[in-house]
Amino acid sequence: MHDRPSVRKIALSRVAIILTVAFWVFYLISTIIRQFYEGPKTFEFQLQSTGYLIVMTSLTFSALMYLIARQGALQRFSTHVRAPRAHLDRHFSKEQPSITVLIPSYSEEPDVVYKTMLSAALQEYPDMRIVLLMDDKPYSTDPVTIARLEETRGLARKIEKLIRKPSKRLTASLAVFEKSKASKVTVAQQNKLIRDYKWAALWLRTQADAMTVEDHVDVFFADEVMGALATELELTAQALTASLEEKSTITHQRGRELYNRLVWIFTAKLDVFERKRYASLSHEANKAMNINSYIGLMGGKYRQQQTPEGPILVSVSARSKSDLIVPDSDFILTLDADSVLLRDYCLRLVYYAMQPGNERVGVVQTPYSSFRGAQTRIERLAGATTDLQHILHQGKTYYDATFWVGANAVIRKQALEDIVEKEWIAGFEIKRYVQDRTVIEDTESSIDLTLKGWRLINYPERLSYSATPPDFGSLIVQRRRWANGGLLILPKLFERLSEQRRLRQPSSYIELFLRINYMASIAWASFGLIFLLAYPYDSKLLSPLVLMAALPYFIAMASDLRYCGYRRSDVFRIYGFNLILLPVNLAGVLKSIQQAITGKKIPFARTPKVKNRTLSPALYVMAPIAIIVFSAFTCVRDIGAENWPNAAFAAFNAIVATWAFVSYVGIGNSLVDMWHGLTDWMYVDIAPKVKVSAPTSPILNWRAVLYHGDTNKHLPLGITNAEEA
Repeated sequence: MHDRPSVRKIALSRVAIILTVAFWVFYLISTIIRQFYEGPKTFEFQLQSTGYLIVMTSLTFSALMYLIARQGALQRFSTHVRAPRAHLDRHFSKEQPSITVLIPSYSEEPDVVYKTMLSAALQEYPDMRIVLLMDDKPYSTDPVTIARLEETRGLARKIEKLIRKPSKRLTASLAVFEKSKASKVTVAQQNKLIRDYKWAALWLRTQADAMTVEDHVDVFFADEVMGALATELELTAQALTASLEEKSTITHQRGRELYNRLVWIFTAKLDVFERKRYASLSHEANKAMNINSYIGLMGGKYRQQQTPEGPILVSVSARSKSDLIVPDSDFILTLDADSVLLRDYCLRLVYYAMQPGNERVGVVQTPYSSFRGAQTRIERLAGATTDLQHILHQGKTYYDATFWVGANAVIRKQALEDIVEKEWIAGFEIKRYVQDRTVIEDTESSIDLTLKGWRLINYPERLSYSATPPDFGSLIVQRRRWANGGLLILPKLFERLSEQRRLRQPSSYIELFLRINYMASIAWASFGLIFLLAYPYDSKLLSPLVLMAALPYFIAMASDLRYCGYRRSDVFRIYGFNLILLPVNLAGVLKSIQQAITGKKIPFARTPKVKNRTLSPALYVMAPIAIIVFSAFTCVRDIGAENWPNAAFAAFNAIVATWAFVSYVGIGNSLVDMWHGLTDWMYVDIAPKVKVSAPTSPILNWRAVLYHGDTNKHLPLGITNAEEA
């Protein structure tokens, strides 16, 4: 739960917004407009003035959007009331909508995926299926890869085996309890219920103690996923004991609800699905199509048929024999393979979506938070920015500007059916529910959903946590992907605005501005910082009012960092952090522009989750050094020119960027990365020598002839030449 903000904090948040706008207006009038009348009338100076105004306005606009989103979050935190546990139990004893948890995975460590699947399996939810969507190539010759694949494929059976004992015991207890027709629970029955709750809590603690703890994620999982659930069950047992001591028993209906809760915790159906085993499904290398492939099969029965390209899935009627049955469900939960859910995530989010008035809520989520106790400085600071984004996303919901954040979300299946796009490729129907045109598939799908009249909601609690890149190399991959795609989606946003105006539907400018800032601010902030760092603007354009306009933003961010458990001084570290990430963000923006020009999709780059450090491309190591050197040079030059404001700004940039580079990249690591970048190109992979056999007469590939109507162009799966056939 978020702390309830005080009236004073909410009032100061409003003051920060007013001051930001006021100082920017004062600067515009007192400096820019005055210079157009009193300053030099040269074309160069007027061009400088215009450019500087554009840069400062865009940066101030982003700061203002931060403050507005923050204000919305504070308003929501102040009014949020958590649904009582008894209401949840009563609701789900009558209504039990089904939910399918989809966990897309590609080349993940099995122990990472195991924690994700187990956190989903321990959800207190009545009707749940968990499907691991493995996107690795199903066949490999590398022994290490084969071993990892087999271990990952066995995770579903491993978890089912783990929870089988508590599931059998508690299901049997519920069956015995339900035989009673009395309106009140007897003392003996309540004592049995207490023992079952204590037994379940002890089982959870035993499993948590048996876990191998290697890092802070393992500690968090043991304490906050399994340990906290055990604590809650123990507390319920204590409450039931206290009621007996007061000679007060509960109703039979309440007893059934409490037993249902125990059974639901330890009951889940788990499965593994690999789309790349089937030639009839899309093999595009991105997370969106991995999810789409499975959703497109839901609600159907299929027979496996062999073809020269490999097995395909053929839809069959309900009464026919089948090789694969994919049940449909009312809700779908998408969950990244490196995320975990707290115990009542599904229960509370589905309950919210089922409330009267929320029939058009298509997505409800809790934007993920970072795992506490990170072991590296860069992981800790990247986690701080993640936790700040959690607050901002909560504020966006206040203004109906929510974006789906792909790490986790409960999605109404009907909403996905409304936005599905279908096309035929090589004779097979391919369905796209989640857009894969860009690498930020969740952002574009958010606009698609709003175009169809669906609402997206951020539930105002922290119920999900996700891994943060532990080193600079993996952070580069993640942040470059995040910076790529927003510009391509903007036209859809304006299309939605035009549609609203055509239908004369009310539209909010604050919602529009928040969405534009979310999708495009990385672009204008990156280019704006480059201009500020590189171009020696005339000192006449500088004013303390610029700093005063930015001050509320930095004070508010420092306050939010403290609220999230970090230091207020981390605001300076985040500034330096963003400076060394400037080349990474710029590369992502340029990739968007490249895609807009060429029309070719950018390959999806998975954030590495490995125990060892990820090497950073030499360019992204040398670019921060160039920023530091150039900032120092600019400082010296401006001191000589007595341009004191620019000199102070350049000195500040040089200091914080140097501190960030040393702390987050490291001198030793940077030398290693640059050495690899400069020397790796010298080495080439030498293909193993292959013994050439005597030529053989080609044989007819009869399968391909019968299936395609041609000769030897298509070979059966796993066969690479006619000799093998």
